[in-house]
Amino acid sequence: MDRTSLAPSRESPRVIGSWALYDWANSAFTTLVVTFIYGTYFSEAMAPDPITGTTWWGRAIGVSAVLIAVLSPLAGAAADRGGTRKRSLAVTTAVCVAGSTVLAFIAPGSTGVAMLALAVFVVSNVAFEMGMVFYNAFLPAIAPAHRIGRISGYGWGLGYAGGLVCMVIALVGFVQPDVPWFGLSKEAGFNVRATNLLVAAWFGVFSLPLFLFVPEQRTGVAGAGFREALRELRRTFQAVSRYRIVMRYLIARLVYNDGLVTVFAFGGIYAAGTFGMELSEVILFGIAINLVSGLGALIFGVVDDRLGGKRTILITLGALSLATLMAVWAPNRTWFWVAGMLIGIFVGPNQSASRSLMARFVPARQQAEFFGFYAFSGKITSFLGPILLAEATSVFDSQRAGVATVLLFFVVGGWLLSTVDERAGIAAAAEG
Repeated sequence: MDRTSLAPSRESPRVIGSWALYDWANSAFTTLVVTFIYGTYFSEAMAPDPITGTTWWGRAIGVSAVLIAVLSPLAGAAADRGGTRKRSLAVTTAVCVAGSTVLAFIAPGSTGVAMLALAVFVVSNVAFEMGMVFYNAFLPAIAPAHRIGRISGYGWGLGYAGGLVCMVIALVGFVQPDVPWFGLSKEAGFNVRATNLLVAAWFGVFSLPLFLFVPEQRTGVAGAGFREALRELRRTFQAVSRYRIVMRYLIARLVYNDGLVTVFAFGGIYAAGTFGMELSEVILFGIAINLVSGLGALIFGVVDDRLGGKRTILITLGALSLATLMAVWAPNRTWFWVAGMLIGIFVGPNQSASRSLMARFVPARQQAEFFGFYAFSGKITSFLGPILLAEATSVFDSQRAGVATVLLFFVVGGWLLSTVDERAGIAAAAEG
């Protein structure tokens, strides 16, 4: 019997559901570690003071971004050539899970300990983002062209739901109770750091369906190595004029994504440092944002398929610019909550539509490689946003001044995106 006949269809609910469940799995890392819990804990407990913590965290995000920008195109090319997307995704997932586990056991103390925690975080964050290269590359392979927008939206929506559920568990089981679950000690904030163990378990367990049920199209050469990946990249750069619309889009995303990276890295830190929120309130704030973000991603997935990715992204960038202004101006927590909810509604659709637009632009034989460039465009300058925010915070001794810099990335990125011809990009991909 031909064993391939037993493989699930590329458009089957099980394949699509298993793919989307990886978003549910990995969202625990971005939500709990990067944005709301560990980032806030580091700034408040590991660093000498919140301003210094904001600066150090920003620089760590910046270092991560540089490493991801350098590595992601090579990784994408190698995965395409060797047909090893799933294997590569398994490795990066394992590294991120291991790093999250280690973070739980690094207790606050000297500056050296804080630097060790940042180093482990950088490795974990790089592994997470590298994994997204391989994960995103599955989208055009499992989704028909007319449903890419909504299937991408399913993933982002499920991802925000996963982050929401995981944060609720962290709040009621680890942070809030007088006696945390499993009898965890509160000494030196171990109950808070133990949320990283929850992240590791969550990520590891819920990522399994993708590896079991999502098929991999082996279009490359088995065993292709690093040198062949370099040659493939060189050939792609030489032919870049054929995909000039893609490159123009990636430049636009390069800019506006800097704003998103900065928002994710500093949302919880800003809430605690400027508005005096306790960690439990920061988590509640994050839960609310994840709830509206998931709904936004699901609703706008349909809008994306009807209006197109470009228009959807432009709508979200306008709303995110308004929300950023509101967050900088906010005189109290109430107005900051309003700004946060507005960001939440539109950040999910922005990410989902960005991914689906790229999927429409990708030639079938170069999916992981092009998504490697997609990650490259998202990271090559993404250190600028966090570092600019960190330095503005340090110079003006104000987190508000730092957050104000985010607006620049949304406005300029939107202007650049307005010059992209979506129909021409789709046509060029079909010819490739």
